Amino acid sequence: MPAGLVIRNTGSHYTVLSDEGARVDCRVKGNFRLKGIRSTNPVAVGDRVTFDLAGAGSGEGWITAIEDRRNFIVRKASNLSKQSHILASNVDQCLLLVTVNYPETSTTFIDRFLATAEAYCIPVRIVINKMDRYDEAERHIAEMLATLYDGIGYPCHLISCKDDSPASLLPVLEGKTTLLSGNSGVGKSTLLNILVPDVHQRTAEISDAHNTGMHTTTFSEMFPLPVGTDSWLIDTPGIKGFGTFDMEREEISHYFREMFRFSKDCRYTNCTHTHEPGCAVLRALDEHLIATSRYNSYLSMLGDEDEGKYR
Repeated sequence: MPAGLVIRNTGSHYTVLSDEGARVDCRVKGNFRLKGIRSTNPVAVGDRVTFDLAGAGSGEGWITAIEDRRNFIVRKASNLSKQSHILASNVDQCLLLVTVNYPETSTTFIDRFLATAEAYCIPVRIVINKMDRYDEAERHIAEMLATLYDGIGYPCHLISCKDDSPASLLPVLEGKTTLLSGNSGVGKSTLLNILVPDVHQRTAEISDAHNTGMHTTTFSEMFPLPVGTDSWLIDTPGIKGFGTFDMEREEISHYFREMFRFSKDCRYTNCTHTHEPGCAVLRALDEHLIATSRYNSYLSMLGDEDEGKYR
């Protein structure tokens, strides 16, 4: 049975790049969704699949099986709180594109994304875009964010799609499958057009009325990068919120690198880092060794299960 790589997911149809180099439009049968997959999209971009060309129409195929995933990254489905939405699978790293303004990316969003990537052991690079648009105060914020996250261990890149600075990203993308993600309007499609010049993804201006992003990508797709071999960039729809999925309360602090480091010195092994005496995390917070914004993001995630929040 032929096999290949899922390179496009529209929600109902999937484009599979076969091992022979052909692009095959595929679907999944209804019962495929009933095999214990708690996801709005049981097949994700980046999946290796087998497919059957029989009975699906001329040039079309049925996806019959998904090969074991090396990893994947998910978020809570925005309209079905009991289900997840798989952003991509079998990725080597993520590029999280953020903006200080036009629109503003909240640190809560950044930290939720980072924590989820930590849970699935996927490295993240943070790309702060639109540096050409910022005034002195906004540039200072961008530099402070870069200092904060670089210090935690997340490499940061400050770029503008108006100059040649995005080219500095190409060496770190070579030979890797990279997920490109971020809020709507931060410039993912524009960056993709620069990194993969023949793509010509549709872009849109920021909504003047709300200073928020407008969705221009409506499905996930992966594109070969013009550097080295096996270099892919996965473009995903802009996301306005990032609801975490299937995280136990006692595990959340493990996904905040600096908190996990300090938590080893807590008096109690089941410390929640909220009120307990002898909490090394609270002590580090008081000593400004943990950023208040990061700790507040941690508290926000702790509250998800109790309050059914979605962000």
